[in-house]
Order: sequence, then structure tokens, then C-alpha cells
Amino acid sequence: MSKACCTTERDEMPNKHNDGFDHNHSHDHGNSSSFKTYIPAIISLILLISGMLFDHFDALWFSPNIRLGWYLAAFAPVSIPVFNEAFETIKKGEIFTEFTLMSIATLGAFALGQYAEGVAVMLFYTVGELFQHAAVDRATGNIRALLDLRPETATVFRNGQWVSLHPEEVEIGEKIQIKVGEKVPLDAAMISDVSSFNTAALTGESKPDTIRKGELLLAGMLNLEKVVEAEVTKKFDESSLSKILKMVDEASHRKAKTELFIRKFAKIYTPIVFFLAVALMLLPYFFVNDYHFRDWFYRAMIFLVISCPCALVISIPLGYFGGIGAASRNGILFKGSNFLDLMAAVKTVVMDKTGTLTQGVFEVNQVNSEGIELEEFLDLLSAVEKNSTHPIAKAITAYHPSELTASQIEEISGHGLKAVIGGKIILAGNSKLMKKFGIDFPSGIDELVESIVMVSIDGSYSGYVTISDKIKEDSKSAISKMKAAGVEQTVMLSGDKDSIVQKTAKELGIDLAYGNLLPEDKVEKISELKKNQKNTIAFVGDGINDAPVLAVSDIGIAMGGMGSDVAIETADVVIQTDQPSKIPVAIQIGRKTKQIVIQNIALAFGVKLIVMILGAGGLATLWEAVFADVGVAFLAILNAIRIQNMKF
Repeated sequence: MSKACCTTERDEMPNKHNDGFDHNHSHDHGNSSSFKTYIPAIISLILLISGMLFDHFDALWFSPNIRLGWYLAAFAPVSIPVFNEAFETIKKGEIFTEFTLMSIATLGAFALGQYAEGVAVMLFYTVGELFQHAAVDRATGNIRALLDLRPETATVFRNGQWVSLHPEEVEIGEKIQIKVGEKVPLDAAMISDVSSFNTAALTGESKPDTIRKGELLLAGMLNLEKVVEAEVTKKFDESSLSKILKMVDEASHRKAKTELFIRKFAKIYTPIVFFLAVALMLLPYFFVNDYHFRDWFYRAMIFLVISCPCALVISIPLGYFGGIGAASRNGILFKGSNFLDLMAAVKTVVMDKTGTLTQGVFEVNQVNSEGIELEEFLDLLSAVEKNSTHPIAKAITAYHPSELTASQIEEISGHGLKAVIGGKIILAGNSKLMKKFGIDFPSGIDELVESIVMVSIDGSYSGYVTISDKIKEDSKSAISKMKAAGVEQTVMLSGDKDSIVQKTAKELGIDLAYGNLLPEDKVEKISELKKNQKNTIAFVGDGINDAPVLAVSDIGIAMGGMGSDVAIETADVVIQTDQPSKIPVAIQIGRKTKQIVIQNIALAFGVKLIVMILGAGGLATLWEAVFADVGVAFLAILNAIRIQNMKF
């Protein structure tokens, strides 16, 4: 029998390494599910059943000594590992564990001559442990699948030839080759014209994605179409897949309050029930006229068996782990089980606009220049904007590439850019930037609905460019599904023009919307909403400027596909698909996980309390106690893994 998953001293689940994962997963997983693991329990079961049959038919050769030896042979395969665990935990100073309870209860049964019951207690405890291991393996299946996605080799062009190396040995800027059926080993920019890739490992979406020349390939994608070449943009440790694995890895360390409470409770609860069992055995001597030590000792053994906290200690973290697994299968990464609880409590969802509810893919609609030739105007504007990573800046540089070079570049957060080109001071940004530097511009421009980039040259207004952005296909349905999931209020915060923000909010059915906000203004708005302490707030964003508000909200959600690294690292939940419709899915998973955890707590306490009372009153035997204990554990674990089969 392998080490128990449900030990009260364990702080992590599953019990492999402190990081929550079995790093030699392929080998160990095979062991835990192999037939050899079940041999001790099978031997014990065969000997137990045959011994009970010999007892029932009064076999003449089944003398008291042979009978004792027979049941000891049945007892040994399943009890020795438990005795070893009890010994090890006692050496660490942890006396009151389920191993100690099981050891005392079964030895007590043997002392009373209840051999079959003593074997049954330990056998079913072992079967429960095996079942728990299988449940943990199932719960961690999604994460094991992620670990299996790590490419072992990369085909790199070095010294005039293609060589096979470990991805960690490949440097930024080197050229790699990805054959059909191979995984992309590192984040890289596509050199070849086009190919189709399966992105399910990163996004949870099975639909193939077409990647063209110049676009980004992410580690873990599967090449479906033809041999392609790409230029490495990030080292292995900084790749998207490595970050995902790190996030999921760290998730096992962050425990929900309920999980932490149950673990602390088990450490207090176990010694209490032990002393209650001792009291149940000894105190009746002073109050019961026909006191028989044997009877009350037997009742105390029943009390110990049924009081074992295994069902609680394993099923609750298993429920949370199942929730994290179900979310990752849907392209949603929770960075800890505590965030599942927070997501379940969300009442207000606050969202950024660009890149979150809209595609963040901008196009230039209209160009208007004043006092300068249109071509020169675009040359100057594009030369400034190519120094920014903002989607609007990319749209302008794509519309009109410039050969000019800007110097003394200064990015003014929430306003725009300031630069010098050929001795001229260029300002490019919104109306707030113009006002900040005292630039007069036509009043009618501010009334335009579209996103506008205004330009000033040497202190004089020189024209503007209008930019449009498209709403994501699932944004509207996402808002309605949030409300159906119990979200009381939806809010949109954006640095974009208020007219655009209000128009988008009306189109999507968002309750409140605020535009023209700087990053600090967004933080202020969240702080206002948080004044109501009962109002749990989730903020959804994707940009660098969203990082402060992601950090200050109760739960921060980042769009992980197109989002900035800073936003992803600051957030508590990452949506890999960039789909707003995953927000209500995350809420549903959080609430369903919480519901299952509460059900397990109620089930475990309810059944245990009933059988404890029956056992103390002499109305239940060790058989009822062991079946009730193992039965509760089975039901709780089945309930916990149920979330993995649900469709959201």
C-alpha cells in the first residue's frame, strides 16, 4: 500500500513533492495504477472471506491457533504499511493521526477476538486509500497532460546544419524547424509563409489556428500541416507553456480558506475523538451498574474507526483540485484554490474594453492633416508610433510604414507619445495630451465617436487619425451569461473616449461604463466599488496599464492569449483563449466547486455523527463503522471528481 493521501499532516495534495506534482509522473503514475498496487488488498480479501467461511461452517481443522494465524496472515499485507506510517508520524511528534486511530482500533479488535472485524477495518481502509489515489490521479490528469506537452527536443540551425538540442539550450534569435506532428519547442516568430496549428494545450480550444509569416508561435502548439521554420523570440523558461506550467504548479500551494480550515480542524479533531473514545471506554465504570470492560472497549473501537477524518481531509482538497483541472480543460488557469472560492463569491465584474471585450485589432479609418502634406504627416506620426507596443500604434505603423527615426521618445501613460524628429517636437496622442501641453485643436474633434490620435508639430495642431476596433463575437453573450450566473453588476472601465465607451456598453448591455480613465483612475473606481465589503469584485484586463487594477481587485482576471506578461503575472486567473465568454464559465466552475465542497463536509459530518451515536449506544458494530467510514469516503470522493466530467 502506498502512502496515504489523506494524512492530516500533509500540506499539499497530491502527496508527491512540495510543489504539488509528481515530477517523474510517467513512471510513478504507472506504478500507482498497476496491478501490483492492489495485490496486498486482494490477498487480504481472499484470506478474510475464506476465514469467515471456515468460521461459518465450523471447519474442524480451523482450531483457535490456526484461526488466529489465518487472520493474522490476512491482516499483515494491509496493516504493515499503516503501522509503518503510524510509527513514522509518531517519530515526528504527530501522535494523533488516522494511522494511529486505525492501528489502535484494529489491534483492539484482535485483542477482543474479533479477528474478522479487525482485518475488515484495515482492508477497507486500504481499499479507500487505493481509491483515493486513483481519484487524485484522475484529478491531476489535465495537469499531467500539460506536463507531457513539454517538448523534449528542438531542431536548431547551427553551424550550417540542423541539429537536435534540448529547448533549454536554444538561444533567442536562432532558427528552429518544426515538422508535421511536432510540438513547437519555444515561443518563436514564423519565418515560413503559413501553417495550421493545434493550440488546445494553451487555450483549451481544439479548433486549429492558422499562423502566417511574422506571427507568433507559442511553445506547446502542435504543427498540423507542413514543415515550417521560425525565429526564437523567448528562452525556454520564459515561453508561454513554461509560464502556464509554473502557474498551475503554484496553484497547489495556494489553499482555499475552507481547505485550510479543514486541515487545521483535523489536527484538533483527531486527538479530541481519541480522548472521547478513552472516556467512552472508562467513564461508564462510574455510572453503569453492569459495566463490562470488554463491551465498552468494543464501543470505543467503533468510535475510533468512524471518527477517522479521511473523507474530509482528502475529498475537500480533491474537490478544489478537480475544479482547477476542470478550469484548465476549459482554457482557464486558476493560480490557487483560494481563487475558486473568490470566483464563486463574485457579485461585480469590472472589465477593460480594448483587448478584453473588443478584439484589440485596430484599423485606420480616416486621416486628416492641417498645414502639412498628408504623406509627411503620416511619415512623422508613424515614426513616433513605431516606438509603442499599443494596438493603436501598431495599426498606424501597419497602415503607413515610415523610414524616419524618432529620438528623445517619452511615453506619457494614458495620454500618448512625445518625440523629436529632425529637430521637430512631435506629440501624438489623445485630447488629454494636447490639453496637457496647451495645444489648441478644433472643438468638434472631441465629439467624434471613433478612437482618435491627434498630432502636434512644434506646438501647433497638425491633424488627426481615426481608428476603429471590433467587438469580440462572444462579448455580448458573455455579459448575459454573467448575469444569468448571478453577477449583480457589470462595469466597463477604459482609457478610450467616453463616447466610444458608452456606445460599446450600450451595445453589450453593460450596466455602468466610464471612459477617459488613466490607470490610476481605474484603481480609484475599483476602490469606490470595494467600499461595500460584501461586494466581491473581479476585474478583467489584458494590458500593462491594467496591472495595478488587477492587483487591487478582489480577483484579477487576465486575457492570456494576447495579454501582456505583466497583466498575466499580476492576475489571479488567466483566460488563455482571450474569450470573454470564459468569464461566466470561471464563475460557474468556482460556484460548483464550492457547492461540492460544502456537500462533502455535510455528508461526512452527518453520517459520522449518526454512527458515532449508534456505536456509543451499542447499536452499531465495527462492521457498520467501517462500512460507514469507507462509504462516506467513497461518496465524498465520487462527488469531488464529478466536477471533472461536467460541461460548462
